[in-house]
Order: sequence, then C-alpha cells, then structure tokens
Amino acid sequence: MEKPPQHQDRKPGIEREMDPQPRSENESQGSKKLMDKIALITGGDSGIGRAIAIAFAKEGANIAISYLDEHEDANHTMQKVKELQRECILIPGDISQEEHCKKLIEATVQEYGKIDVLINNAAEHYAQESIENITAEQLDKTFRTDVYSLFFITKAALPHMKEGSSIINTTSITAYKGNPTLLDYSAAKGAVLSFTRSLSQALIKKNIRVNAVAPGPIWTPLIPATFSEDKVEKFGKNTPMGRVGQPEEVAPCYVFLASDEASYIAGQVLHPNGGTIIAG
Repeated sequence: MEKPPQHQDRKPGIEREMDPQPRSENESQGSKKLMDKIALITGGDSGIGRAIAIAFAKEGANIAISYLDEHEDANHTMQKVKELQRECILIPGDISQEEHCKKLIEATVQEYGKIDVLINNAAEHYAQESIENITAEQLDKTFRTDVYSLFFITKAALPHMKEGSSIINTTSITAYKGNPTLLDYSAAKGAVLSFTRSLSQALIKKNIRVNAVAPGPIWTPLIPATFSEDKVEKFGKNTPMGRVGQPEEVAPCYVFLASDEASYIAGQVLHPNGGTIIAG
C-alpha cells in the first residue's frame, strides 16, 4: 500500500483524514466465538481499536468504546458495530486521569452489568531526536496514558470480571527492539509487557487470563500524528514483508486471546509485526 506524504498536527490523529484509509475489516463473517460477551476497548474509536471492535462484534460481543475526543471517528466505529446487530456505547474522556477511569468502568457496568473482556489498547507517543528533548511533561504524559491507565482501569474493572474473563494489553515491537526516537514510548511499552506478565501471575488462580499483543508498524492515526511527512511515506517498509500492517491484520490476535480457543494461554504475547523475529 503506497502512502503519500502526510502529517497531522492534532494528537491523537484522526482516521478520516488519513490517505489511504486504514483497513479495519476483513471478509470474515465470524463464528460467534464471543457471543454475548461484553468487551471494553480503550482507543476503540480508530486504528487497531476500531478493528478490534468490528472483529469482536462479528463474533457476537457487545462493545464499550473508550476514546479521548475523536467523536466523529468514534461514531463511525459505533455505526459499524451496530450494523453487525451488536450493541455499542461511547465513553469519551482522558484515561490518564484515575477519576475518569473509574467513571469509564461505572458507565460500562451500568449499561451492560459486567465486563468479560478488557482491552487496554489506547496509547500515545511523541518522536524526539534526542533524550535531551524529552521534557518531564512529555515523559509524564506518555506514562500516564500508556502505563498508569492500565493500572487505573484494571483496578476498577476487576470487581466486575468473573472467572473466565480475559484482559489483553497492547504493547509494541518497541518493547523488544527499542526505537531511538521513541524512547519514552518504548520504555512505557516495556512496562506494559512486564505488567502483563506480572498481572497474569496475580490473576491466574482466579481464572482470569492476561495476555498481550505487540504490533509492529501498523497504519493507524498515531503515525501521521507523530512523524514527519517523509517518515510517514516510508513507514513500515523496513519490515521483512516490506510493508506496513493494517489494523484488520492485528485484530484477530485479540479475538483469539479473548476466546475459549486460548483457554490454556496466559502471560503470553502475540507478534503481528510483518515477520520480525522477536525473542520472548
């Protein structure tokens, strides 16, 4: 897929402004692997989150979407879910703030009565050429959104999750390989990886499975909202497959981990990254 040079000044990025549009849905009809499950997806308005919402709806799940303020993107995702005859609610707000995370869980439980699958997917990053350019404010913002929110949301959600529930966190290839211009993001995603492994051990006796997905370069709004036009044009071409990945190619990992087909899998990470070999 060829991408013309482009950049968005607004963070987080807006999917409807991307050229070409990310592919959020494949031709799969679903097989009701998640029938009547309740799934809360952070960052569900666009990108990987949108693809997860659509894939889960195809499998019979009802959806709660957490997002910041990208209302048009979020409404588009909700419409796609409802076209699949599943329920969907939208809950905007800043997950870097603990009080909002509590309200997010309260709104989901008030609507659906429970949470079966928690997808901690939302994240942000800021490219800097040197560690000297990373301010305390940026570092705090990155970690509050990418790491603190997982603690806030998971802590609030657990009382509403029963045996057989599933938590899936989005980490990144950068947690394994690093990235010279995304130092704080890479460190945050490394924290998500360790959080996943530790939380899995903490909850396994309760029969709540915790796993993660570590995408490589995926065509989402975060990319044009972070990088310069020339870097966006080249994004993903250094993978063994020689191309950027699509959100629709990542979402099946979450479907599998949330389903009973993954009943013997906990504390693990799946790697949809275009063929890069990752140890661990």
